[in-house]
Amino acid sequence: MIAQKPPMGWNSWNTFGNNITEELIFQTADIMAEEGYKERGYEYLVIDDCWSMKERDASGNLVPDPEKFPHGMKAVADYVHSKGLKFGMYSCAGVMTCAGYPSSYDHEFQDAELFAQWGVDFLKYDYCNFPENADCKNRYLIMSMALKASGREILFSACNWGQEDSWNWMRSIGAHMYRSTGDIFDNFKSFMSIFQSQLAHFCQSGPYCYNDIDMLTVGMYSQGNVAIGKPCTDGEYRMQFSLWCLAGVPLMLGADLRRIIPQMKELLLNQDLIDINQDAECRPPFLTGSRSVGVEVSDKENAIEPLEMLPDKLLTFIKHLSGNEFAIACYNLYEETQDITFIFADAGIPFASGYGFSMKDVFTGENLGVKRDYFTVPVPGHDCRVYRCRLVKCED
Repeated sequence: MIAQKPPMGWNSWNTFGNNITEELIFQTADIMAEEGYKERGYEYLVIDDCWSMKERDASGNLVPDPEKFPHGMKAVADYVHSKGLKFGMYSCAGVMTCAGYPSSYDHEFQDAELFAQWGVDFLKYDYCNFPENADCKNRYLIMSMALKASGREILFSACNWGQEDSWNWMRSIGAHMYRSTGDIFDNFKSFMSIFQSQLAHFCQSGPYCYNDIDMLTVGMYSQGNVAIGKPCTDGEYRMQFSLWCLAGVPLMLGADLRRIIPQMKELLLNQDLIDINQDAECRPPFLTGSRSVGVEVSDKENAIEPLEMLPDKLLTFIKHLSGNEFAIACYNLYEETQDITFIFADAGIPFASGYGFSMKDVFTGENLGVKRDYFTVPVPGHDCRVYRCRLVKCED
């Protein structure tokens, strides 16, 4: 069974856009297999838009661009599979893809059969150029059925950007993950507002169908196709990756893995954070506290304007994990360092309960011992602290 846990992998779009080649895919497959990514669970290697010719062939089939993929897509899939990875491709529910290439509207069953012949394991299905008189839900259902009729097990990544409240029906039409937001860009405002927009809908995400808040930009540093706005800092990338892990959403990398710097590779391979994302219970995070303080933001132009649902900028979450474990996370949306207090009563264990948390910092590996009632931690601006915790009985 596929998608029992949030899918993990890499997608070409965020960094490379239309600049994709067979050589790039082979090199990325090598790195994923040899440098720890596959071992940590990143198993899908996905080619996004711009892989085909501008016209179908005489039989109505999609045709890979021979300059970009001279050996054809089956050869690419075979190479990816030889590395123990799974191969993903892109199409669209409209009449053309977002970049203007042939799409799958009214070709769903033909295209699904072709993808299966090539050895595709994952289909990202976008929503550009969709006819105004067409039915969104029905068209995603048609592709879901076409993939199931193809004879191959293919993960259906439905990408309709949250149109028609997709969190309410994507599971029922057979999608394995569904985009619930617009596109991410490589800046703090973008990823933080995307996370905030779905806080009420992470509960509509779980085994076999996950809320997808788009591909990660961690480690890109404004190099690539979605580099818009002020570049992210290391702390902001820690925020982004830990938020995606906390939410239990798909982890699809977007950086150039051939050039990623060591500290970002270490972040993306952090076993504790990945375990939080891949936890068997697949529970959403619970917002235990949010508040603001009377400080002046030093960079007003680039500071986030919080959405109405989260008017404050100091956020604390708890996430229930399997095995009587928990994740606690503190986020500082201010530019300056702030003390953030986590109050245990807000997490369901007041002092009178007699219980506390044994806590481990997931970034440093430091064991903090047992904390009870509350704890306060200084968090740098646009950064976070995340802990793996176990519930323990305290001695009075």
